[in-house]
Amino acid sequence: MKKIILSASVLLAVLVSCNDTGKPENKNEVGNRAILAGGVVDYSADTVNMQGYIVFDSASTAKRPAVLVVPEWWGIGDYVKGRARQLAELGYIAMAVDMYGNAKEATDPETAGKMAMPFYTNPQMAKARFDAALAKLKTYPQVDTNRIAAIGYCFGGSMVLNAAKMGAPLVGVVSFHGGLAGVTPDKATLKAKVLVCHGGADNFESPEEIATFKKQMDSVGADYTFKVYEGATHAFTNPEATEKGKKFNMPISYNAAADTASWNDMKIFFGKIFK
Repeated sequence: MKKIILSASVLLAVLVSCNDTGKPENKNEVGNRAILAGGVVDYSADTVNMQGYIVFDSASTAKRPAVLVVPEWWGIGDYVKGRARQLAELGYIAMAVDMYGNAKEATDPETAGKMAMPFYTNPQMAKARFDAALAKLKTYPQVDTNRIAAIGYCFGGSMVLNAAKMGAPLVGVVSFHGGLAGVTPDKATLKAKVLVCHGGADNFESPEEIATFKKQMDSVGADYTFKVYEGATHAFTNPEATEKGKKFNMPISYNAAADTASWNDMKIFFGKIFK
């Protein structure tokens, strides 16, 4: 009998191979229990090939909450994939989203700006890319489709806030140092709960923009929390931010205390919305 019975972890790995491109994540033990499985996953949006990255704990066959992770304007690199792995270690199935297509990445601010700008000016295009990733995520049998959230960093924070405002079927979104200007919220479409994690020394968002964001959210009765981490600049969660700030003369830097605090706030938030 042993020759024909698949273990739970092997079965889940087979299920993943049916959904992705066959380029698997190297499995690695987390503590004494979790085995992370997954890898690059192909899907399409607007006729563009997208290459996301999915990861989950294959030690369990149970359905679980899922989280989409939208990257900074640099694209789908190691940082956002690392965040997806951290979420998998917490017991979620996580998918890093390829917004640009073909896993494009930018190496300098000028290129990143050119790649990101169309998504700010055309929210419908951004929504189409986000919705395609969400649809792909839902094809995985491990996903509890009634408990899906999204988080985003900088550019990605703006994208998840807009997705929520435009009616994406999410139970919640978390923006880490994301842009606050965007789609005007509508009570009829904004159903997700919102957590905004904002750096107190973030010069990218003016006091006026913050006030406008809060006023708009209040006007539609949005369920949101706006957390401020004193002394934290833009991109405070990314350990690479300090070096990039110096290299490109940008007012960004890593803040370990704010990184830890905001991640803990996210975990508390998820504990509430995923009940």
